[in-house]
Amino acid sequence: MTIVAGTSPLLGRPVGSRGDQTRQRVLEATLRCVAEVGYARATIREIARAAGMTSGSLYHYFPNKAELVKETFHDIAQQTIPRFTLAVESVDGVLDKLMAVLDEADRMVRDHPHAVPFDRAIRVESAADLHLAAESDTIVTSIHQVVSGIVREAGEQGILTEHVDVQAATNAIDVLLMGLYEHALTAPAATYHATVHALKLLIRGMFFDQARPATV
Repeated sequence: MTIVAGTSPLLGRPVGSRGDQTRQRVLEATLRCVAEVGYARATIREIARAAGMTSGSLYHYFPNKAELVKETFHDIAQQTIPRFTLAVESVDGVLDKLMAVLDEADRMVRDHPHAVPFDRAIRVESAADLHLAAESDTIVTSIHQVVSGIVREAGEQGILTEHVDVQAATNAIDVLLMGLYEHALTAPAATYHATVHALKLLIRGMFFDQARPATV
């Protein structure tokens, strides 16, 4: 998502343009503004400016900031959840499916760099007028279900390491993914990408060079 603010005259509802295109531009501007300054400090005026329109024109699409932010959250959720499901369904084998989850996490951060900080801002502020306390877990819960299904498949195939049960393995991978979520908030894109690559090696058991003799 690329939004160029302050480089063009403020617009009203573009003549002859499709309303859904303008609506999407507003959602993208909201995503960026909330990600950068938080829910409380992101004003309708600043969001409208980022979208290249007037505050009055923005109200043609959303009645208030709360509804605008809620719709932005739902828009991100609708994009995120199917992507992880399709990524897993496109490959065979437990390890390859886990790699697909990590690859998709990498792509999501690249394609939507403001999505994680936006989600974090909503979670931290927990604004009462958003009523997103339960809904804010939909993305995390959906990804957890995808991971749980992969690990359950590994258990059914008898390929989990001895003494590691399905629940423990699921919890371990959930912890890794939540760690990536936090990492994405502060790490540069190249650093995040390198971390995902290292985690893939770790899960595949290739993180350490076992050919080298151990030193005491």
